[in-house]
Amino acid sequence: MPAMTNPYHAARFLKSAPAPAQAPPDQGAEVAFAGRSNAGKSSALNAITGQRSLARTSKTPGRTQLLNFFDVGEHRRLVDLPGYGYAQVPMAVKQRWQAELARYLQERRCLRGLVLLMDVRHPLTEYDCQLLDWCNQAQLPVHVLLTKADKLKRGPASAALHRVRRALGELHPGSTVQLFSALKHEGLEEVRSQLDRWLELNAG
Repeated sequence: MPAMTNPYHAARFLKSAPAPAQAPPDQGAEVAFAGRSNAGKSSALNAITGQRSLARTSKTPGRTQLLNFFDVGEHRRLVDLPGYGYAQVPMAVKQRWQAELARYLQERRCLRGLVLLMDVRHPLTEYDCQLLDWCNQAQLPVHVLLTKADKLKRGPASAALHRVRRALGELHPGSTVQLFSALKHEGLEEVRSQLDRWLELNAG
């Protein structure tokens, strides 16, 4: 996608915060990206914005330990949240991350939606379901990216998509789901369109 037609190409790092209290002012509009450690949040953000290193990627689960805010202009932001699940970090640190994540989702007034990333080969973990429950209770819209779709053939990938879509009907009615591959740039238009709606952007 040409940079001039991608409003996210101008995204720039704004700040990192260890807790919501240190986040940018709670105004404007934000969309957050969440998921199990190593689900591909940073890779997805880089693909969506068309920037190779906007968000730092690592093969070591748990590298993202802060709330990372990216400015996309006019008081609109994308937020890379700490990964959850089986990150190779001390339990106390893991518990603190999850507490801050819950606080952010429940208290952040400018949050317009959550992009929840799940590895298409291992979707709907206990932590994914817990997060969906939090969002459902908070009436926060969710769009699920089944990442690393290039790792499966079309048949199994489609089967996973349908299975997750059915489960979402009970876990978070009204949420949406798609296949996504940062490596192959699959599903970029669909997720950008969802971001446009939440952030009230006209992608042209």
